[in-house]
Amino acid sequence: MIKEYAPEPLTDFSKEENKHAFRQALEQVKSQFGKEYPLIINGERIYTEKKIVSYNPAKKDEVIGIVSKATQELADRAIKEAAEVFEEWKNWAPDARARLLFKAAAIMRRRKHEMSATMVYEAGKSWIEADADTAEAIDFMEYYGRQMIRLGGSTPLTPLPGETNDNYYIPLGVGIIIPPWNFPLAILTGMTTGAVVAGNTVILKPASATPVIAAKFMEIMEEAGMPKGVINFLPGSGGEVGDFLVEHPLTRFISFTGSKEVGLRIYQKASQISPGQKWLKRVVAEMGGKDAILVHKDADLEAAANAIVVSAFGYQGQKCSAGSRAIIHKDVYDELLEKVIEKTKGLKMGNPEDGSVFLGPVIDKNAFDNINRYIEIGKNEGRLVLGGNSDDSVGYFIEPTIFADVDSKAVIGQEEIFGPVLSVIKAEDIDDGIRIFNDTEYGLTGSLFAKDRAIIERCRKELHCGNLYFNRKSTGAIVGAHPFGGFNMSGTDSKTGSEDYLLLFMQAKSISEVL
Repeated sequence: MIKEYAPEPLTDFSKEENKHAFRQALEQVKSQFGKEYPLIINGERIYTEKKIVSYNPAKKDEVIGIVSKATQELADRAIKEAAEVFEEWKNWAPDARARLLFKAAAIMRRRKHEMSATMVYEAGKSWIEADADTAEAIDFMEYYGRQMIRLGGSTPLTPLPGETNDNYYIPLGVGIIIPPWNFPLAILTGMTTGAVVAGNTVILKPASATPVIAAKFMEIMEEAGMPKGVINFLPGSGGEVGDFLVEHPLTRFISFTGSKEVGLRIYQKASQISPGQKWLKRVVAEMGGKDAILVHKDADLEAAANAIVVSAFGYQGQKCSAGSRAIIHKDVYDELLEKVIEKTKGLKMGNPEDGSVFLGPVIDKNAFDNINRYIEIGKNEGRLVLGGNSDDSVGYFIEPTIFADVDSKAVIGQEEIFGPVLSVIKAEDIDDGIRIFNDTEYGLTGSLFAKDRAIIERCRKELHCGNLYFNRKSTGAIVGAHPFGGFNMSGTDSKTGSEDYLLLFMQAKSISEVL
């Protein structure tokens, strides 16, 4: 009997035994620095001449690992062999596929601190952020396994006399999995195992900034007994390997999480029919946001300030759910702004190897330069009230930066910065606040802080985003409790961690027989 799903508990780092265990994991991971990892195609380990080198963003010259880089020839081989394996994998019983995920979740649970410690070094995550990332990865496997068991049989249909009628969900084929670097284990695991447990085979092309944690994920899947060729590990450049895989006639679907620009490129390329292609490719995309926390004049300002700071600056603002806009009613604007500034001043920045650090580095040089470009733009669009400085002499560190009195139409009020930059916008009243909240091309997450029940009920309908929270932060969606995915340019509203998610990787087959 499978137990009811429950989210994986987070580690309590206030306990000394947990701190000690995590420090041991950091030492273990550090002892593996510089290790080389191969491609994996149909179970075969392949080392190539070209490599992807993974660096520690907190110590930019420190090599975490070296991963072989795929060519188009290897990509073509991988997708062709995955198509052959699919013919066998699709016939596995749904509960058997689910058991593989439960086994992998158990292994990941045993290696939890190791996985989290790897992300501290490779992704620049704090202990708490890395631990939550690993917990979410475990959650995805536990949850999707149970959902596949639920979907595995015939679904109920309207009975007709003289007939038997059945409706089954069957897998699609070979999919391309393109996960992001910001949740390099959780989102990668959810995207990959969701597609696989539904009966598909996949090509996993991890983010080039975080390939080592992806290689460790592959170790876990192999240890769990995943058959060869079901998950093929293919690091490579987006321009060479990514486009090739998206355009390949054997590709049945593409699951992508990342920037709007790359997502739109994939969406466009996937819509074009390649010679020999027999289907319309399905695209499942999550492409970011310009998320807001709206604060009404009757709100608990202390709670609102805490939520704004954590949402804006957790993991250096490098979350698609980051609350990068604070929209504050004019009557409490000055008071709340001061609270946000003071709380942000209390955040500790540094190398996240230190468990007391809240703010680590941004991911790499490109991110560092891009965020600084937005900060310079912001100096002309708002009033700089905190931060604005950066230092890349050792790692890619940017101070938490707050701009006040920002116009909602400003560049820093509209474009996703993906860094520790908060734009504070004044609203005249709740009507103005709702207008500003919705005045963006995105629609991923958002929060409202208010006590007035009439306003809360109104905002349930009028605040247009895929994940709306009342009186809590805009980040930290829990699998199964907060189905995650947004509207407009935030993507295809593919609700990860929901009962509907696996259906994105399947198609319905209706069968009727006359008695």
